[in-house]
Amino acid sequence: MSSKFGKIFSVSTFGESHCRGVGAIVDGCPPRMPLTEADIQKQLDRRKPGQSRFSTERKEEDRVSILSGVEKGLTLGTPVALFVPNKDQRPGDYQKMSGIPRPSHADYTYQMKYGIRAASGGGRASARESIARVAAGAVAEKFLKENYGMEIVAWVSAAGSVDAYGTDTETVSREQVDQSPVRCPHPESAVQMEQAILRAKEAKDSIGGIVSCVCRNVPPGLGEPVFDKLEAKLAQAMLSIPATKGFEIGSGFAGSRMYGSEHNDPFVRKGDGLGTKGNRSGGVQGGISNGETVFFRVAFKPVATIGLPQKTADFEGNEVILEAKGRHDPCVVPRAVPIVEGMAALVLADFVLRQRRMMKP
Repeated sequence: MSSKFGKIFSVSTFGESHCRGVGAIVDGCPPRMPLTEADIQKQLDRRKPGQSRFSTERKEEDRVSILSGVEKGLTLGTPVALFVPNKDQRPGDYQKMSGIPRPSHADYTYQMKYGIRAASGGGRASARESIARVAAGAVAEKFLKENYGMEIVAWVSAAGSVDAYGTDTETVSREQVDQSPVRCPHPESAVQMEQAILRAKEAKDSIGGIVSCVCRNVPPGLGEPVFDKLEAKLAQAMLSIPATKGFEIGSGFAGSRMYGSEHNDPFVRKGDGLGTKGNRSGGVQGGISNGETVFFRVAFKPVATIGLPQKTADFEGNEVILEAKGRHDPCVVPRAVPIVEGMAALVLADFVLRQRRMMKP
């Protein structure tokens, strides 16, 4: 099983939903960077369950411990080990479902691949695995912010059939995003999203949504032709997040309906160099960053485990009615925001170090 991401700035994650805990080993973090648990905790607090009535009722503090790689508040250049314990597990909620592959979940595919699976909580397919991504991503983000001034901001731009409009990608901030429990910076749309999520929750159902993300102050030159293009690695990172079903950058699918004369980004002088007049490329051309804001969107499906009775089949092929128990998000996108930010930071940190190594004489 591949649980490692990145080449120079790399992260290996471990843990399941109902084991003793989850964590990450971050390798390649440069030495002498200030780092404390508080730097990581603020992003984990944005991801943790039980934040509001719009998320799962599971109660977890998700307190991170730095086990290695840091001394006297500075990174050593050695692997940074991060660990978050699981405390509020209820494996009994999954006992009656152990012989039934849940619809649209990973129970069946894991069983077919390995001949065994973690029967409670979804194992490595559980969104609880994303804790390790957020923790490691916070380390990467601190490196990017302090050394390059990069800013990464994600927000909920759609929940179910509700779309948010009018977000300024050049000024939107995390403070604006976090003013709403559904993490939408457009107040009117946020209210409609809240109502849509609550309707799904009351119906014991779920809805999906879209998370948009901007990465500002990304220097030109990040990305590797041909197979390690910046947008290709971002797509890999985002589509590795649980429940994701789509990725688009810049104009995305809408660009396919435009003329080239409409879609092209002409160059203009910006300061002492060049920039583009528009940004339909999403900050990436030829797989390499062009210095403009990197902008992409990630689509999340409705949460697979719902409370409604579902007609399905058990592992023996017998028709059954599944009534799932457990505590699940009616819409995962509000808690996915820091996960998207963390994975973007991991991609950019790795490419920054790859570019730095390439430019050495």
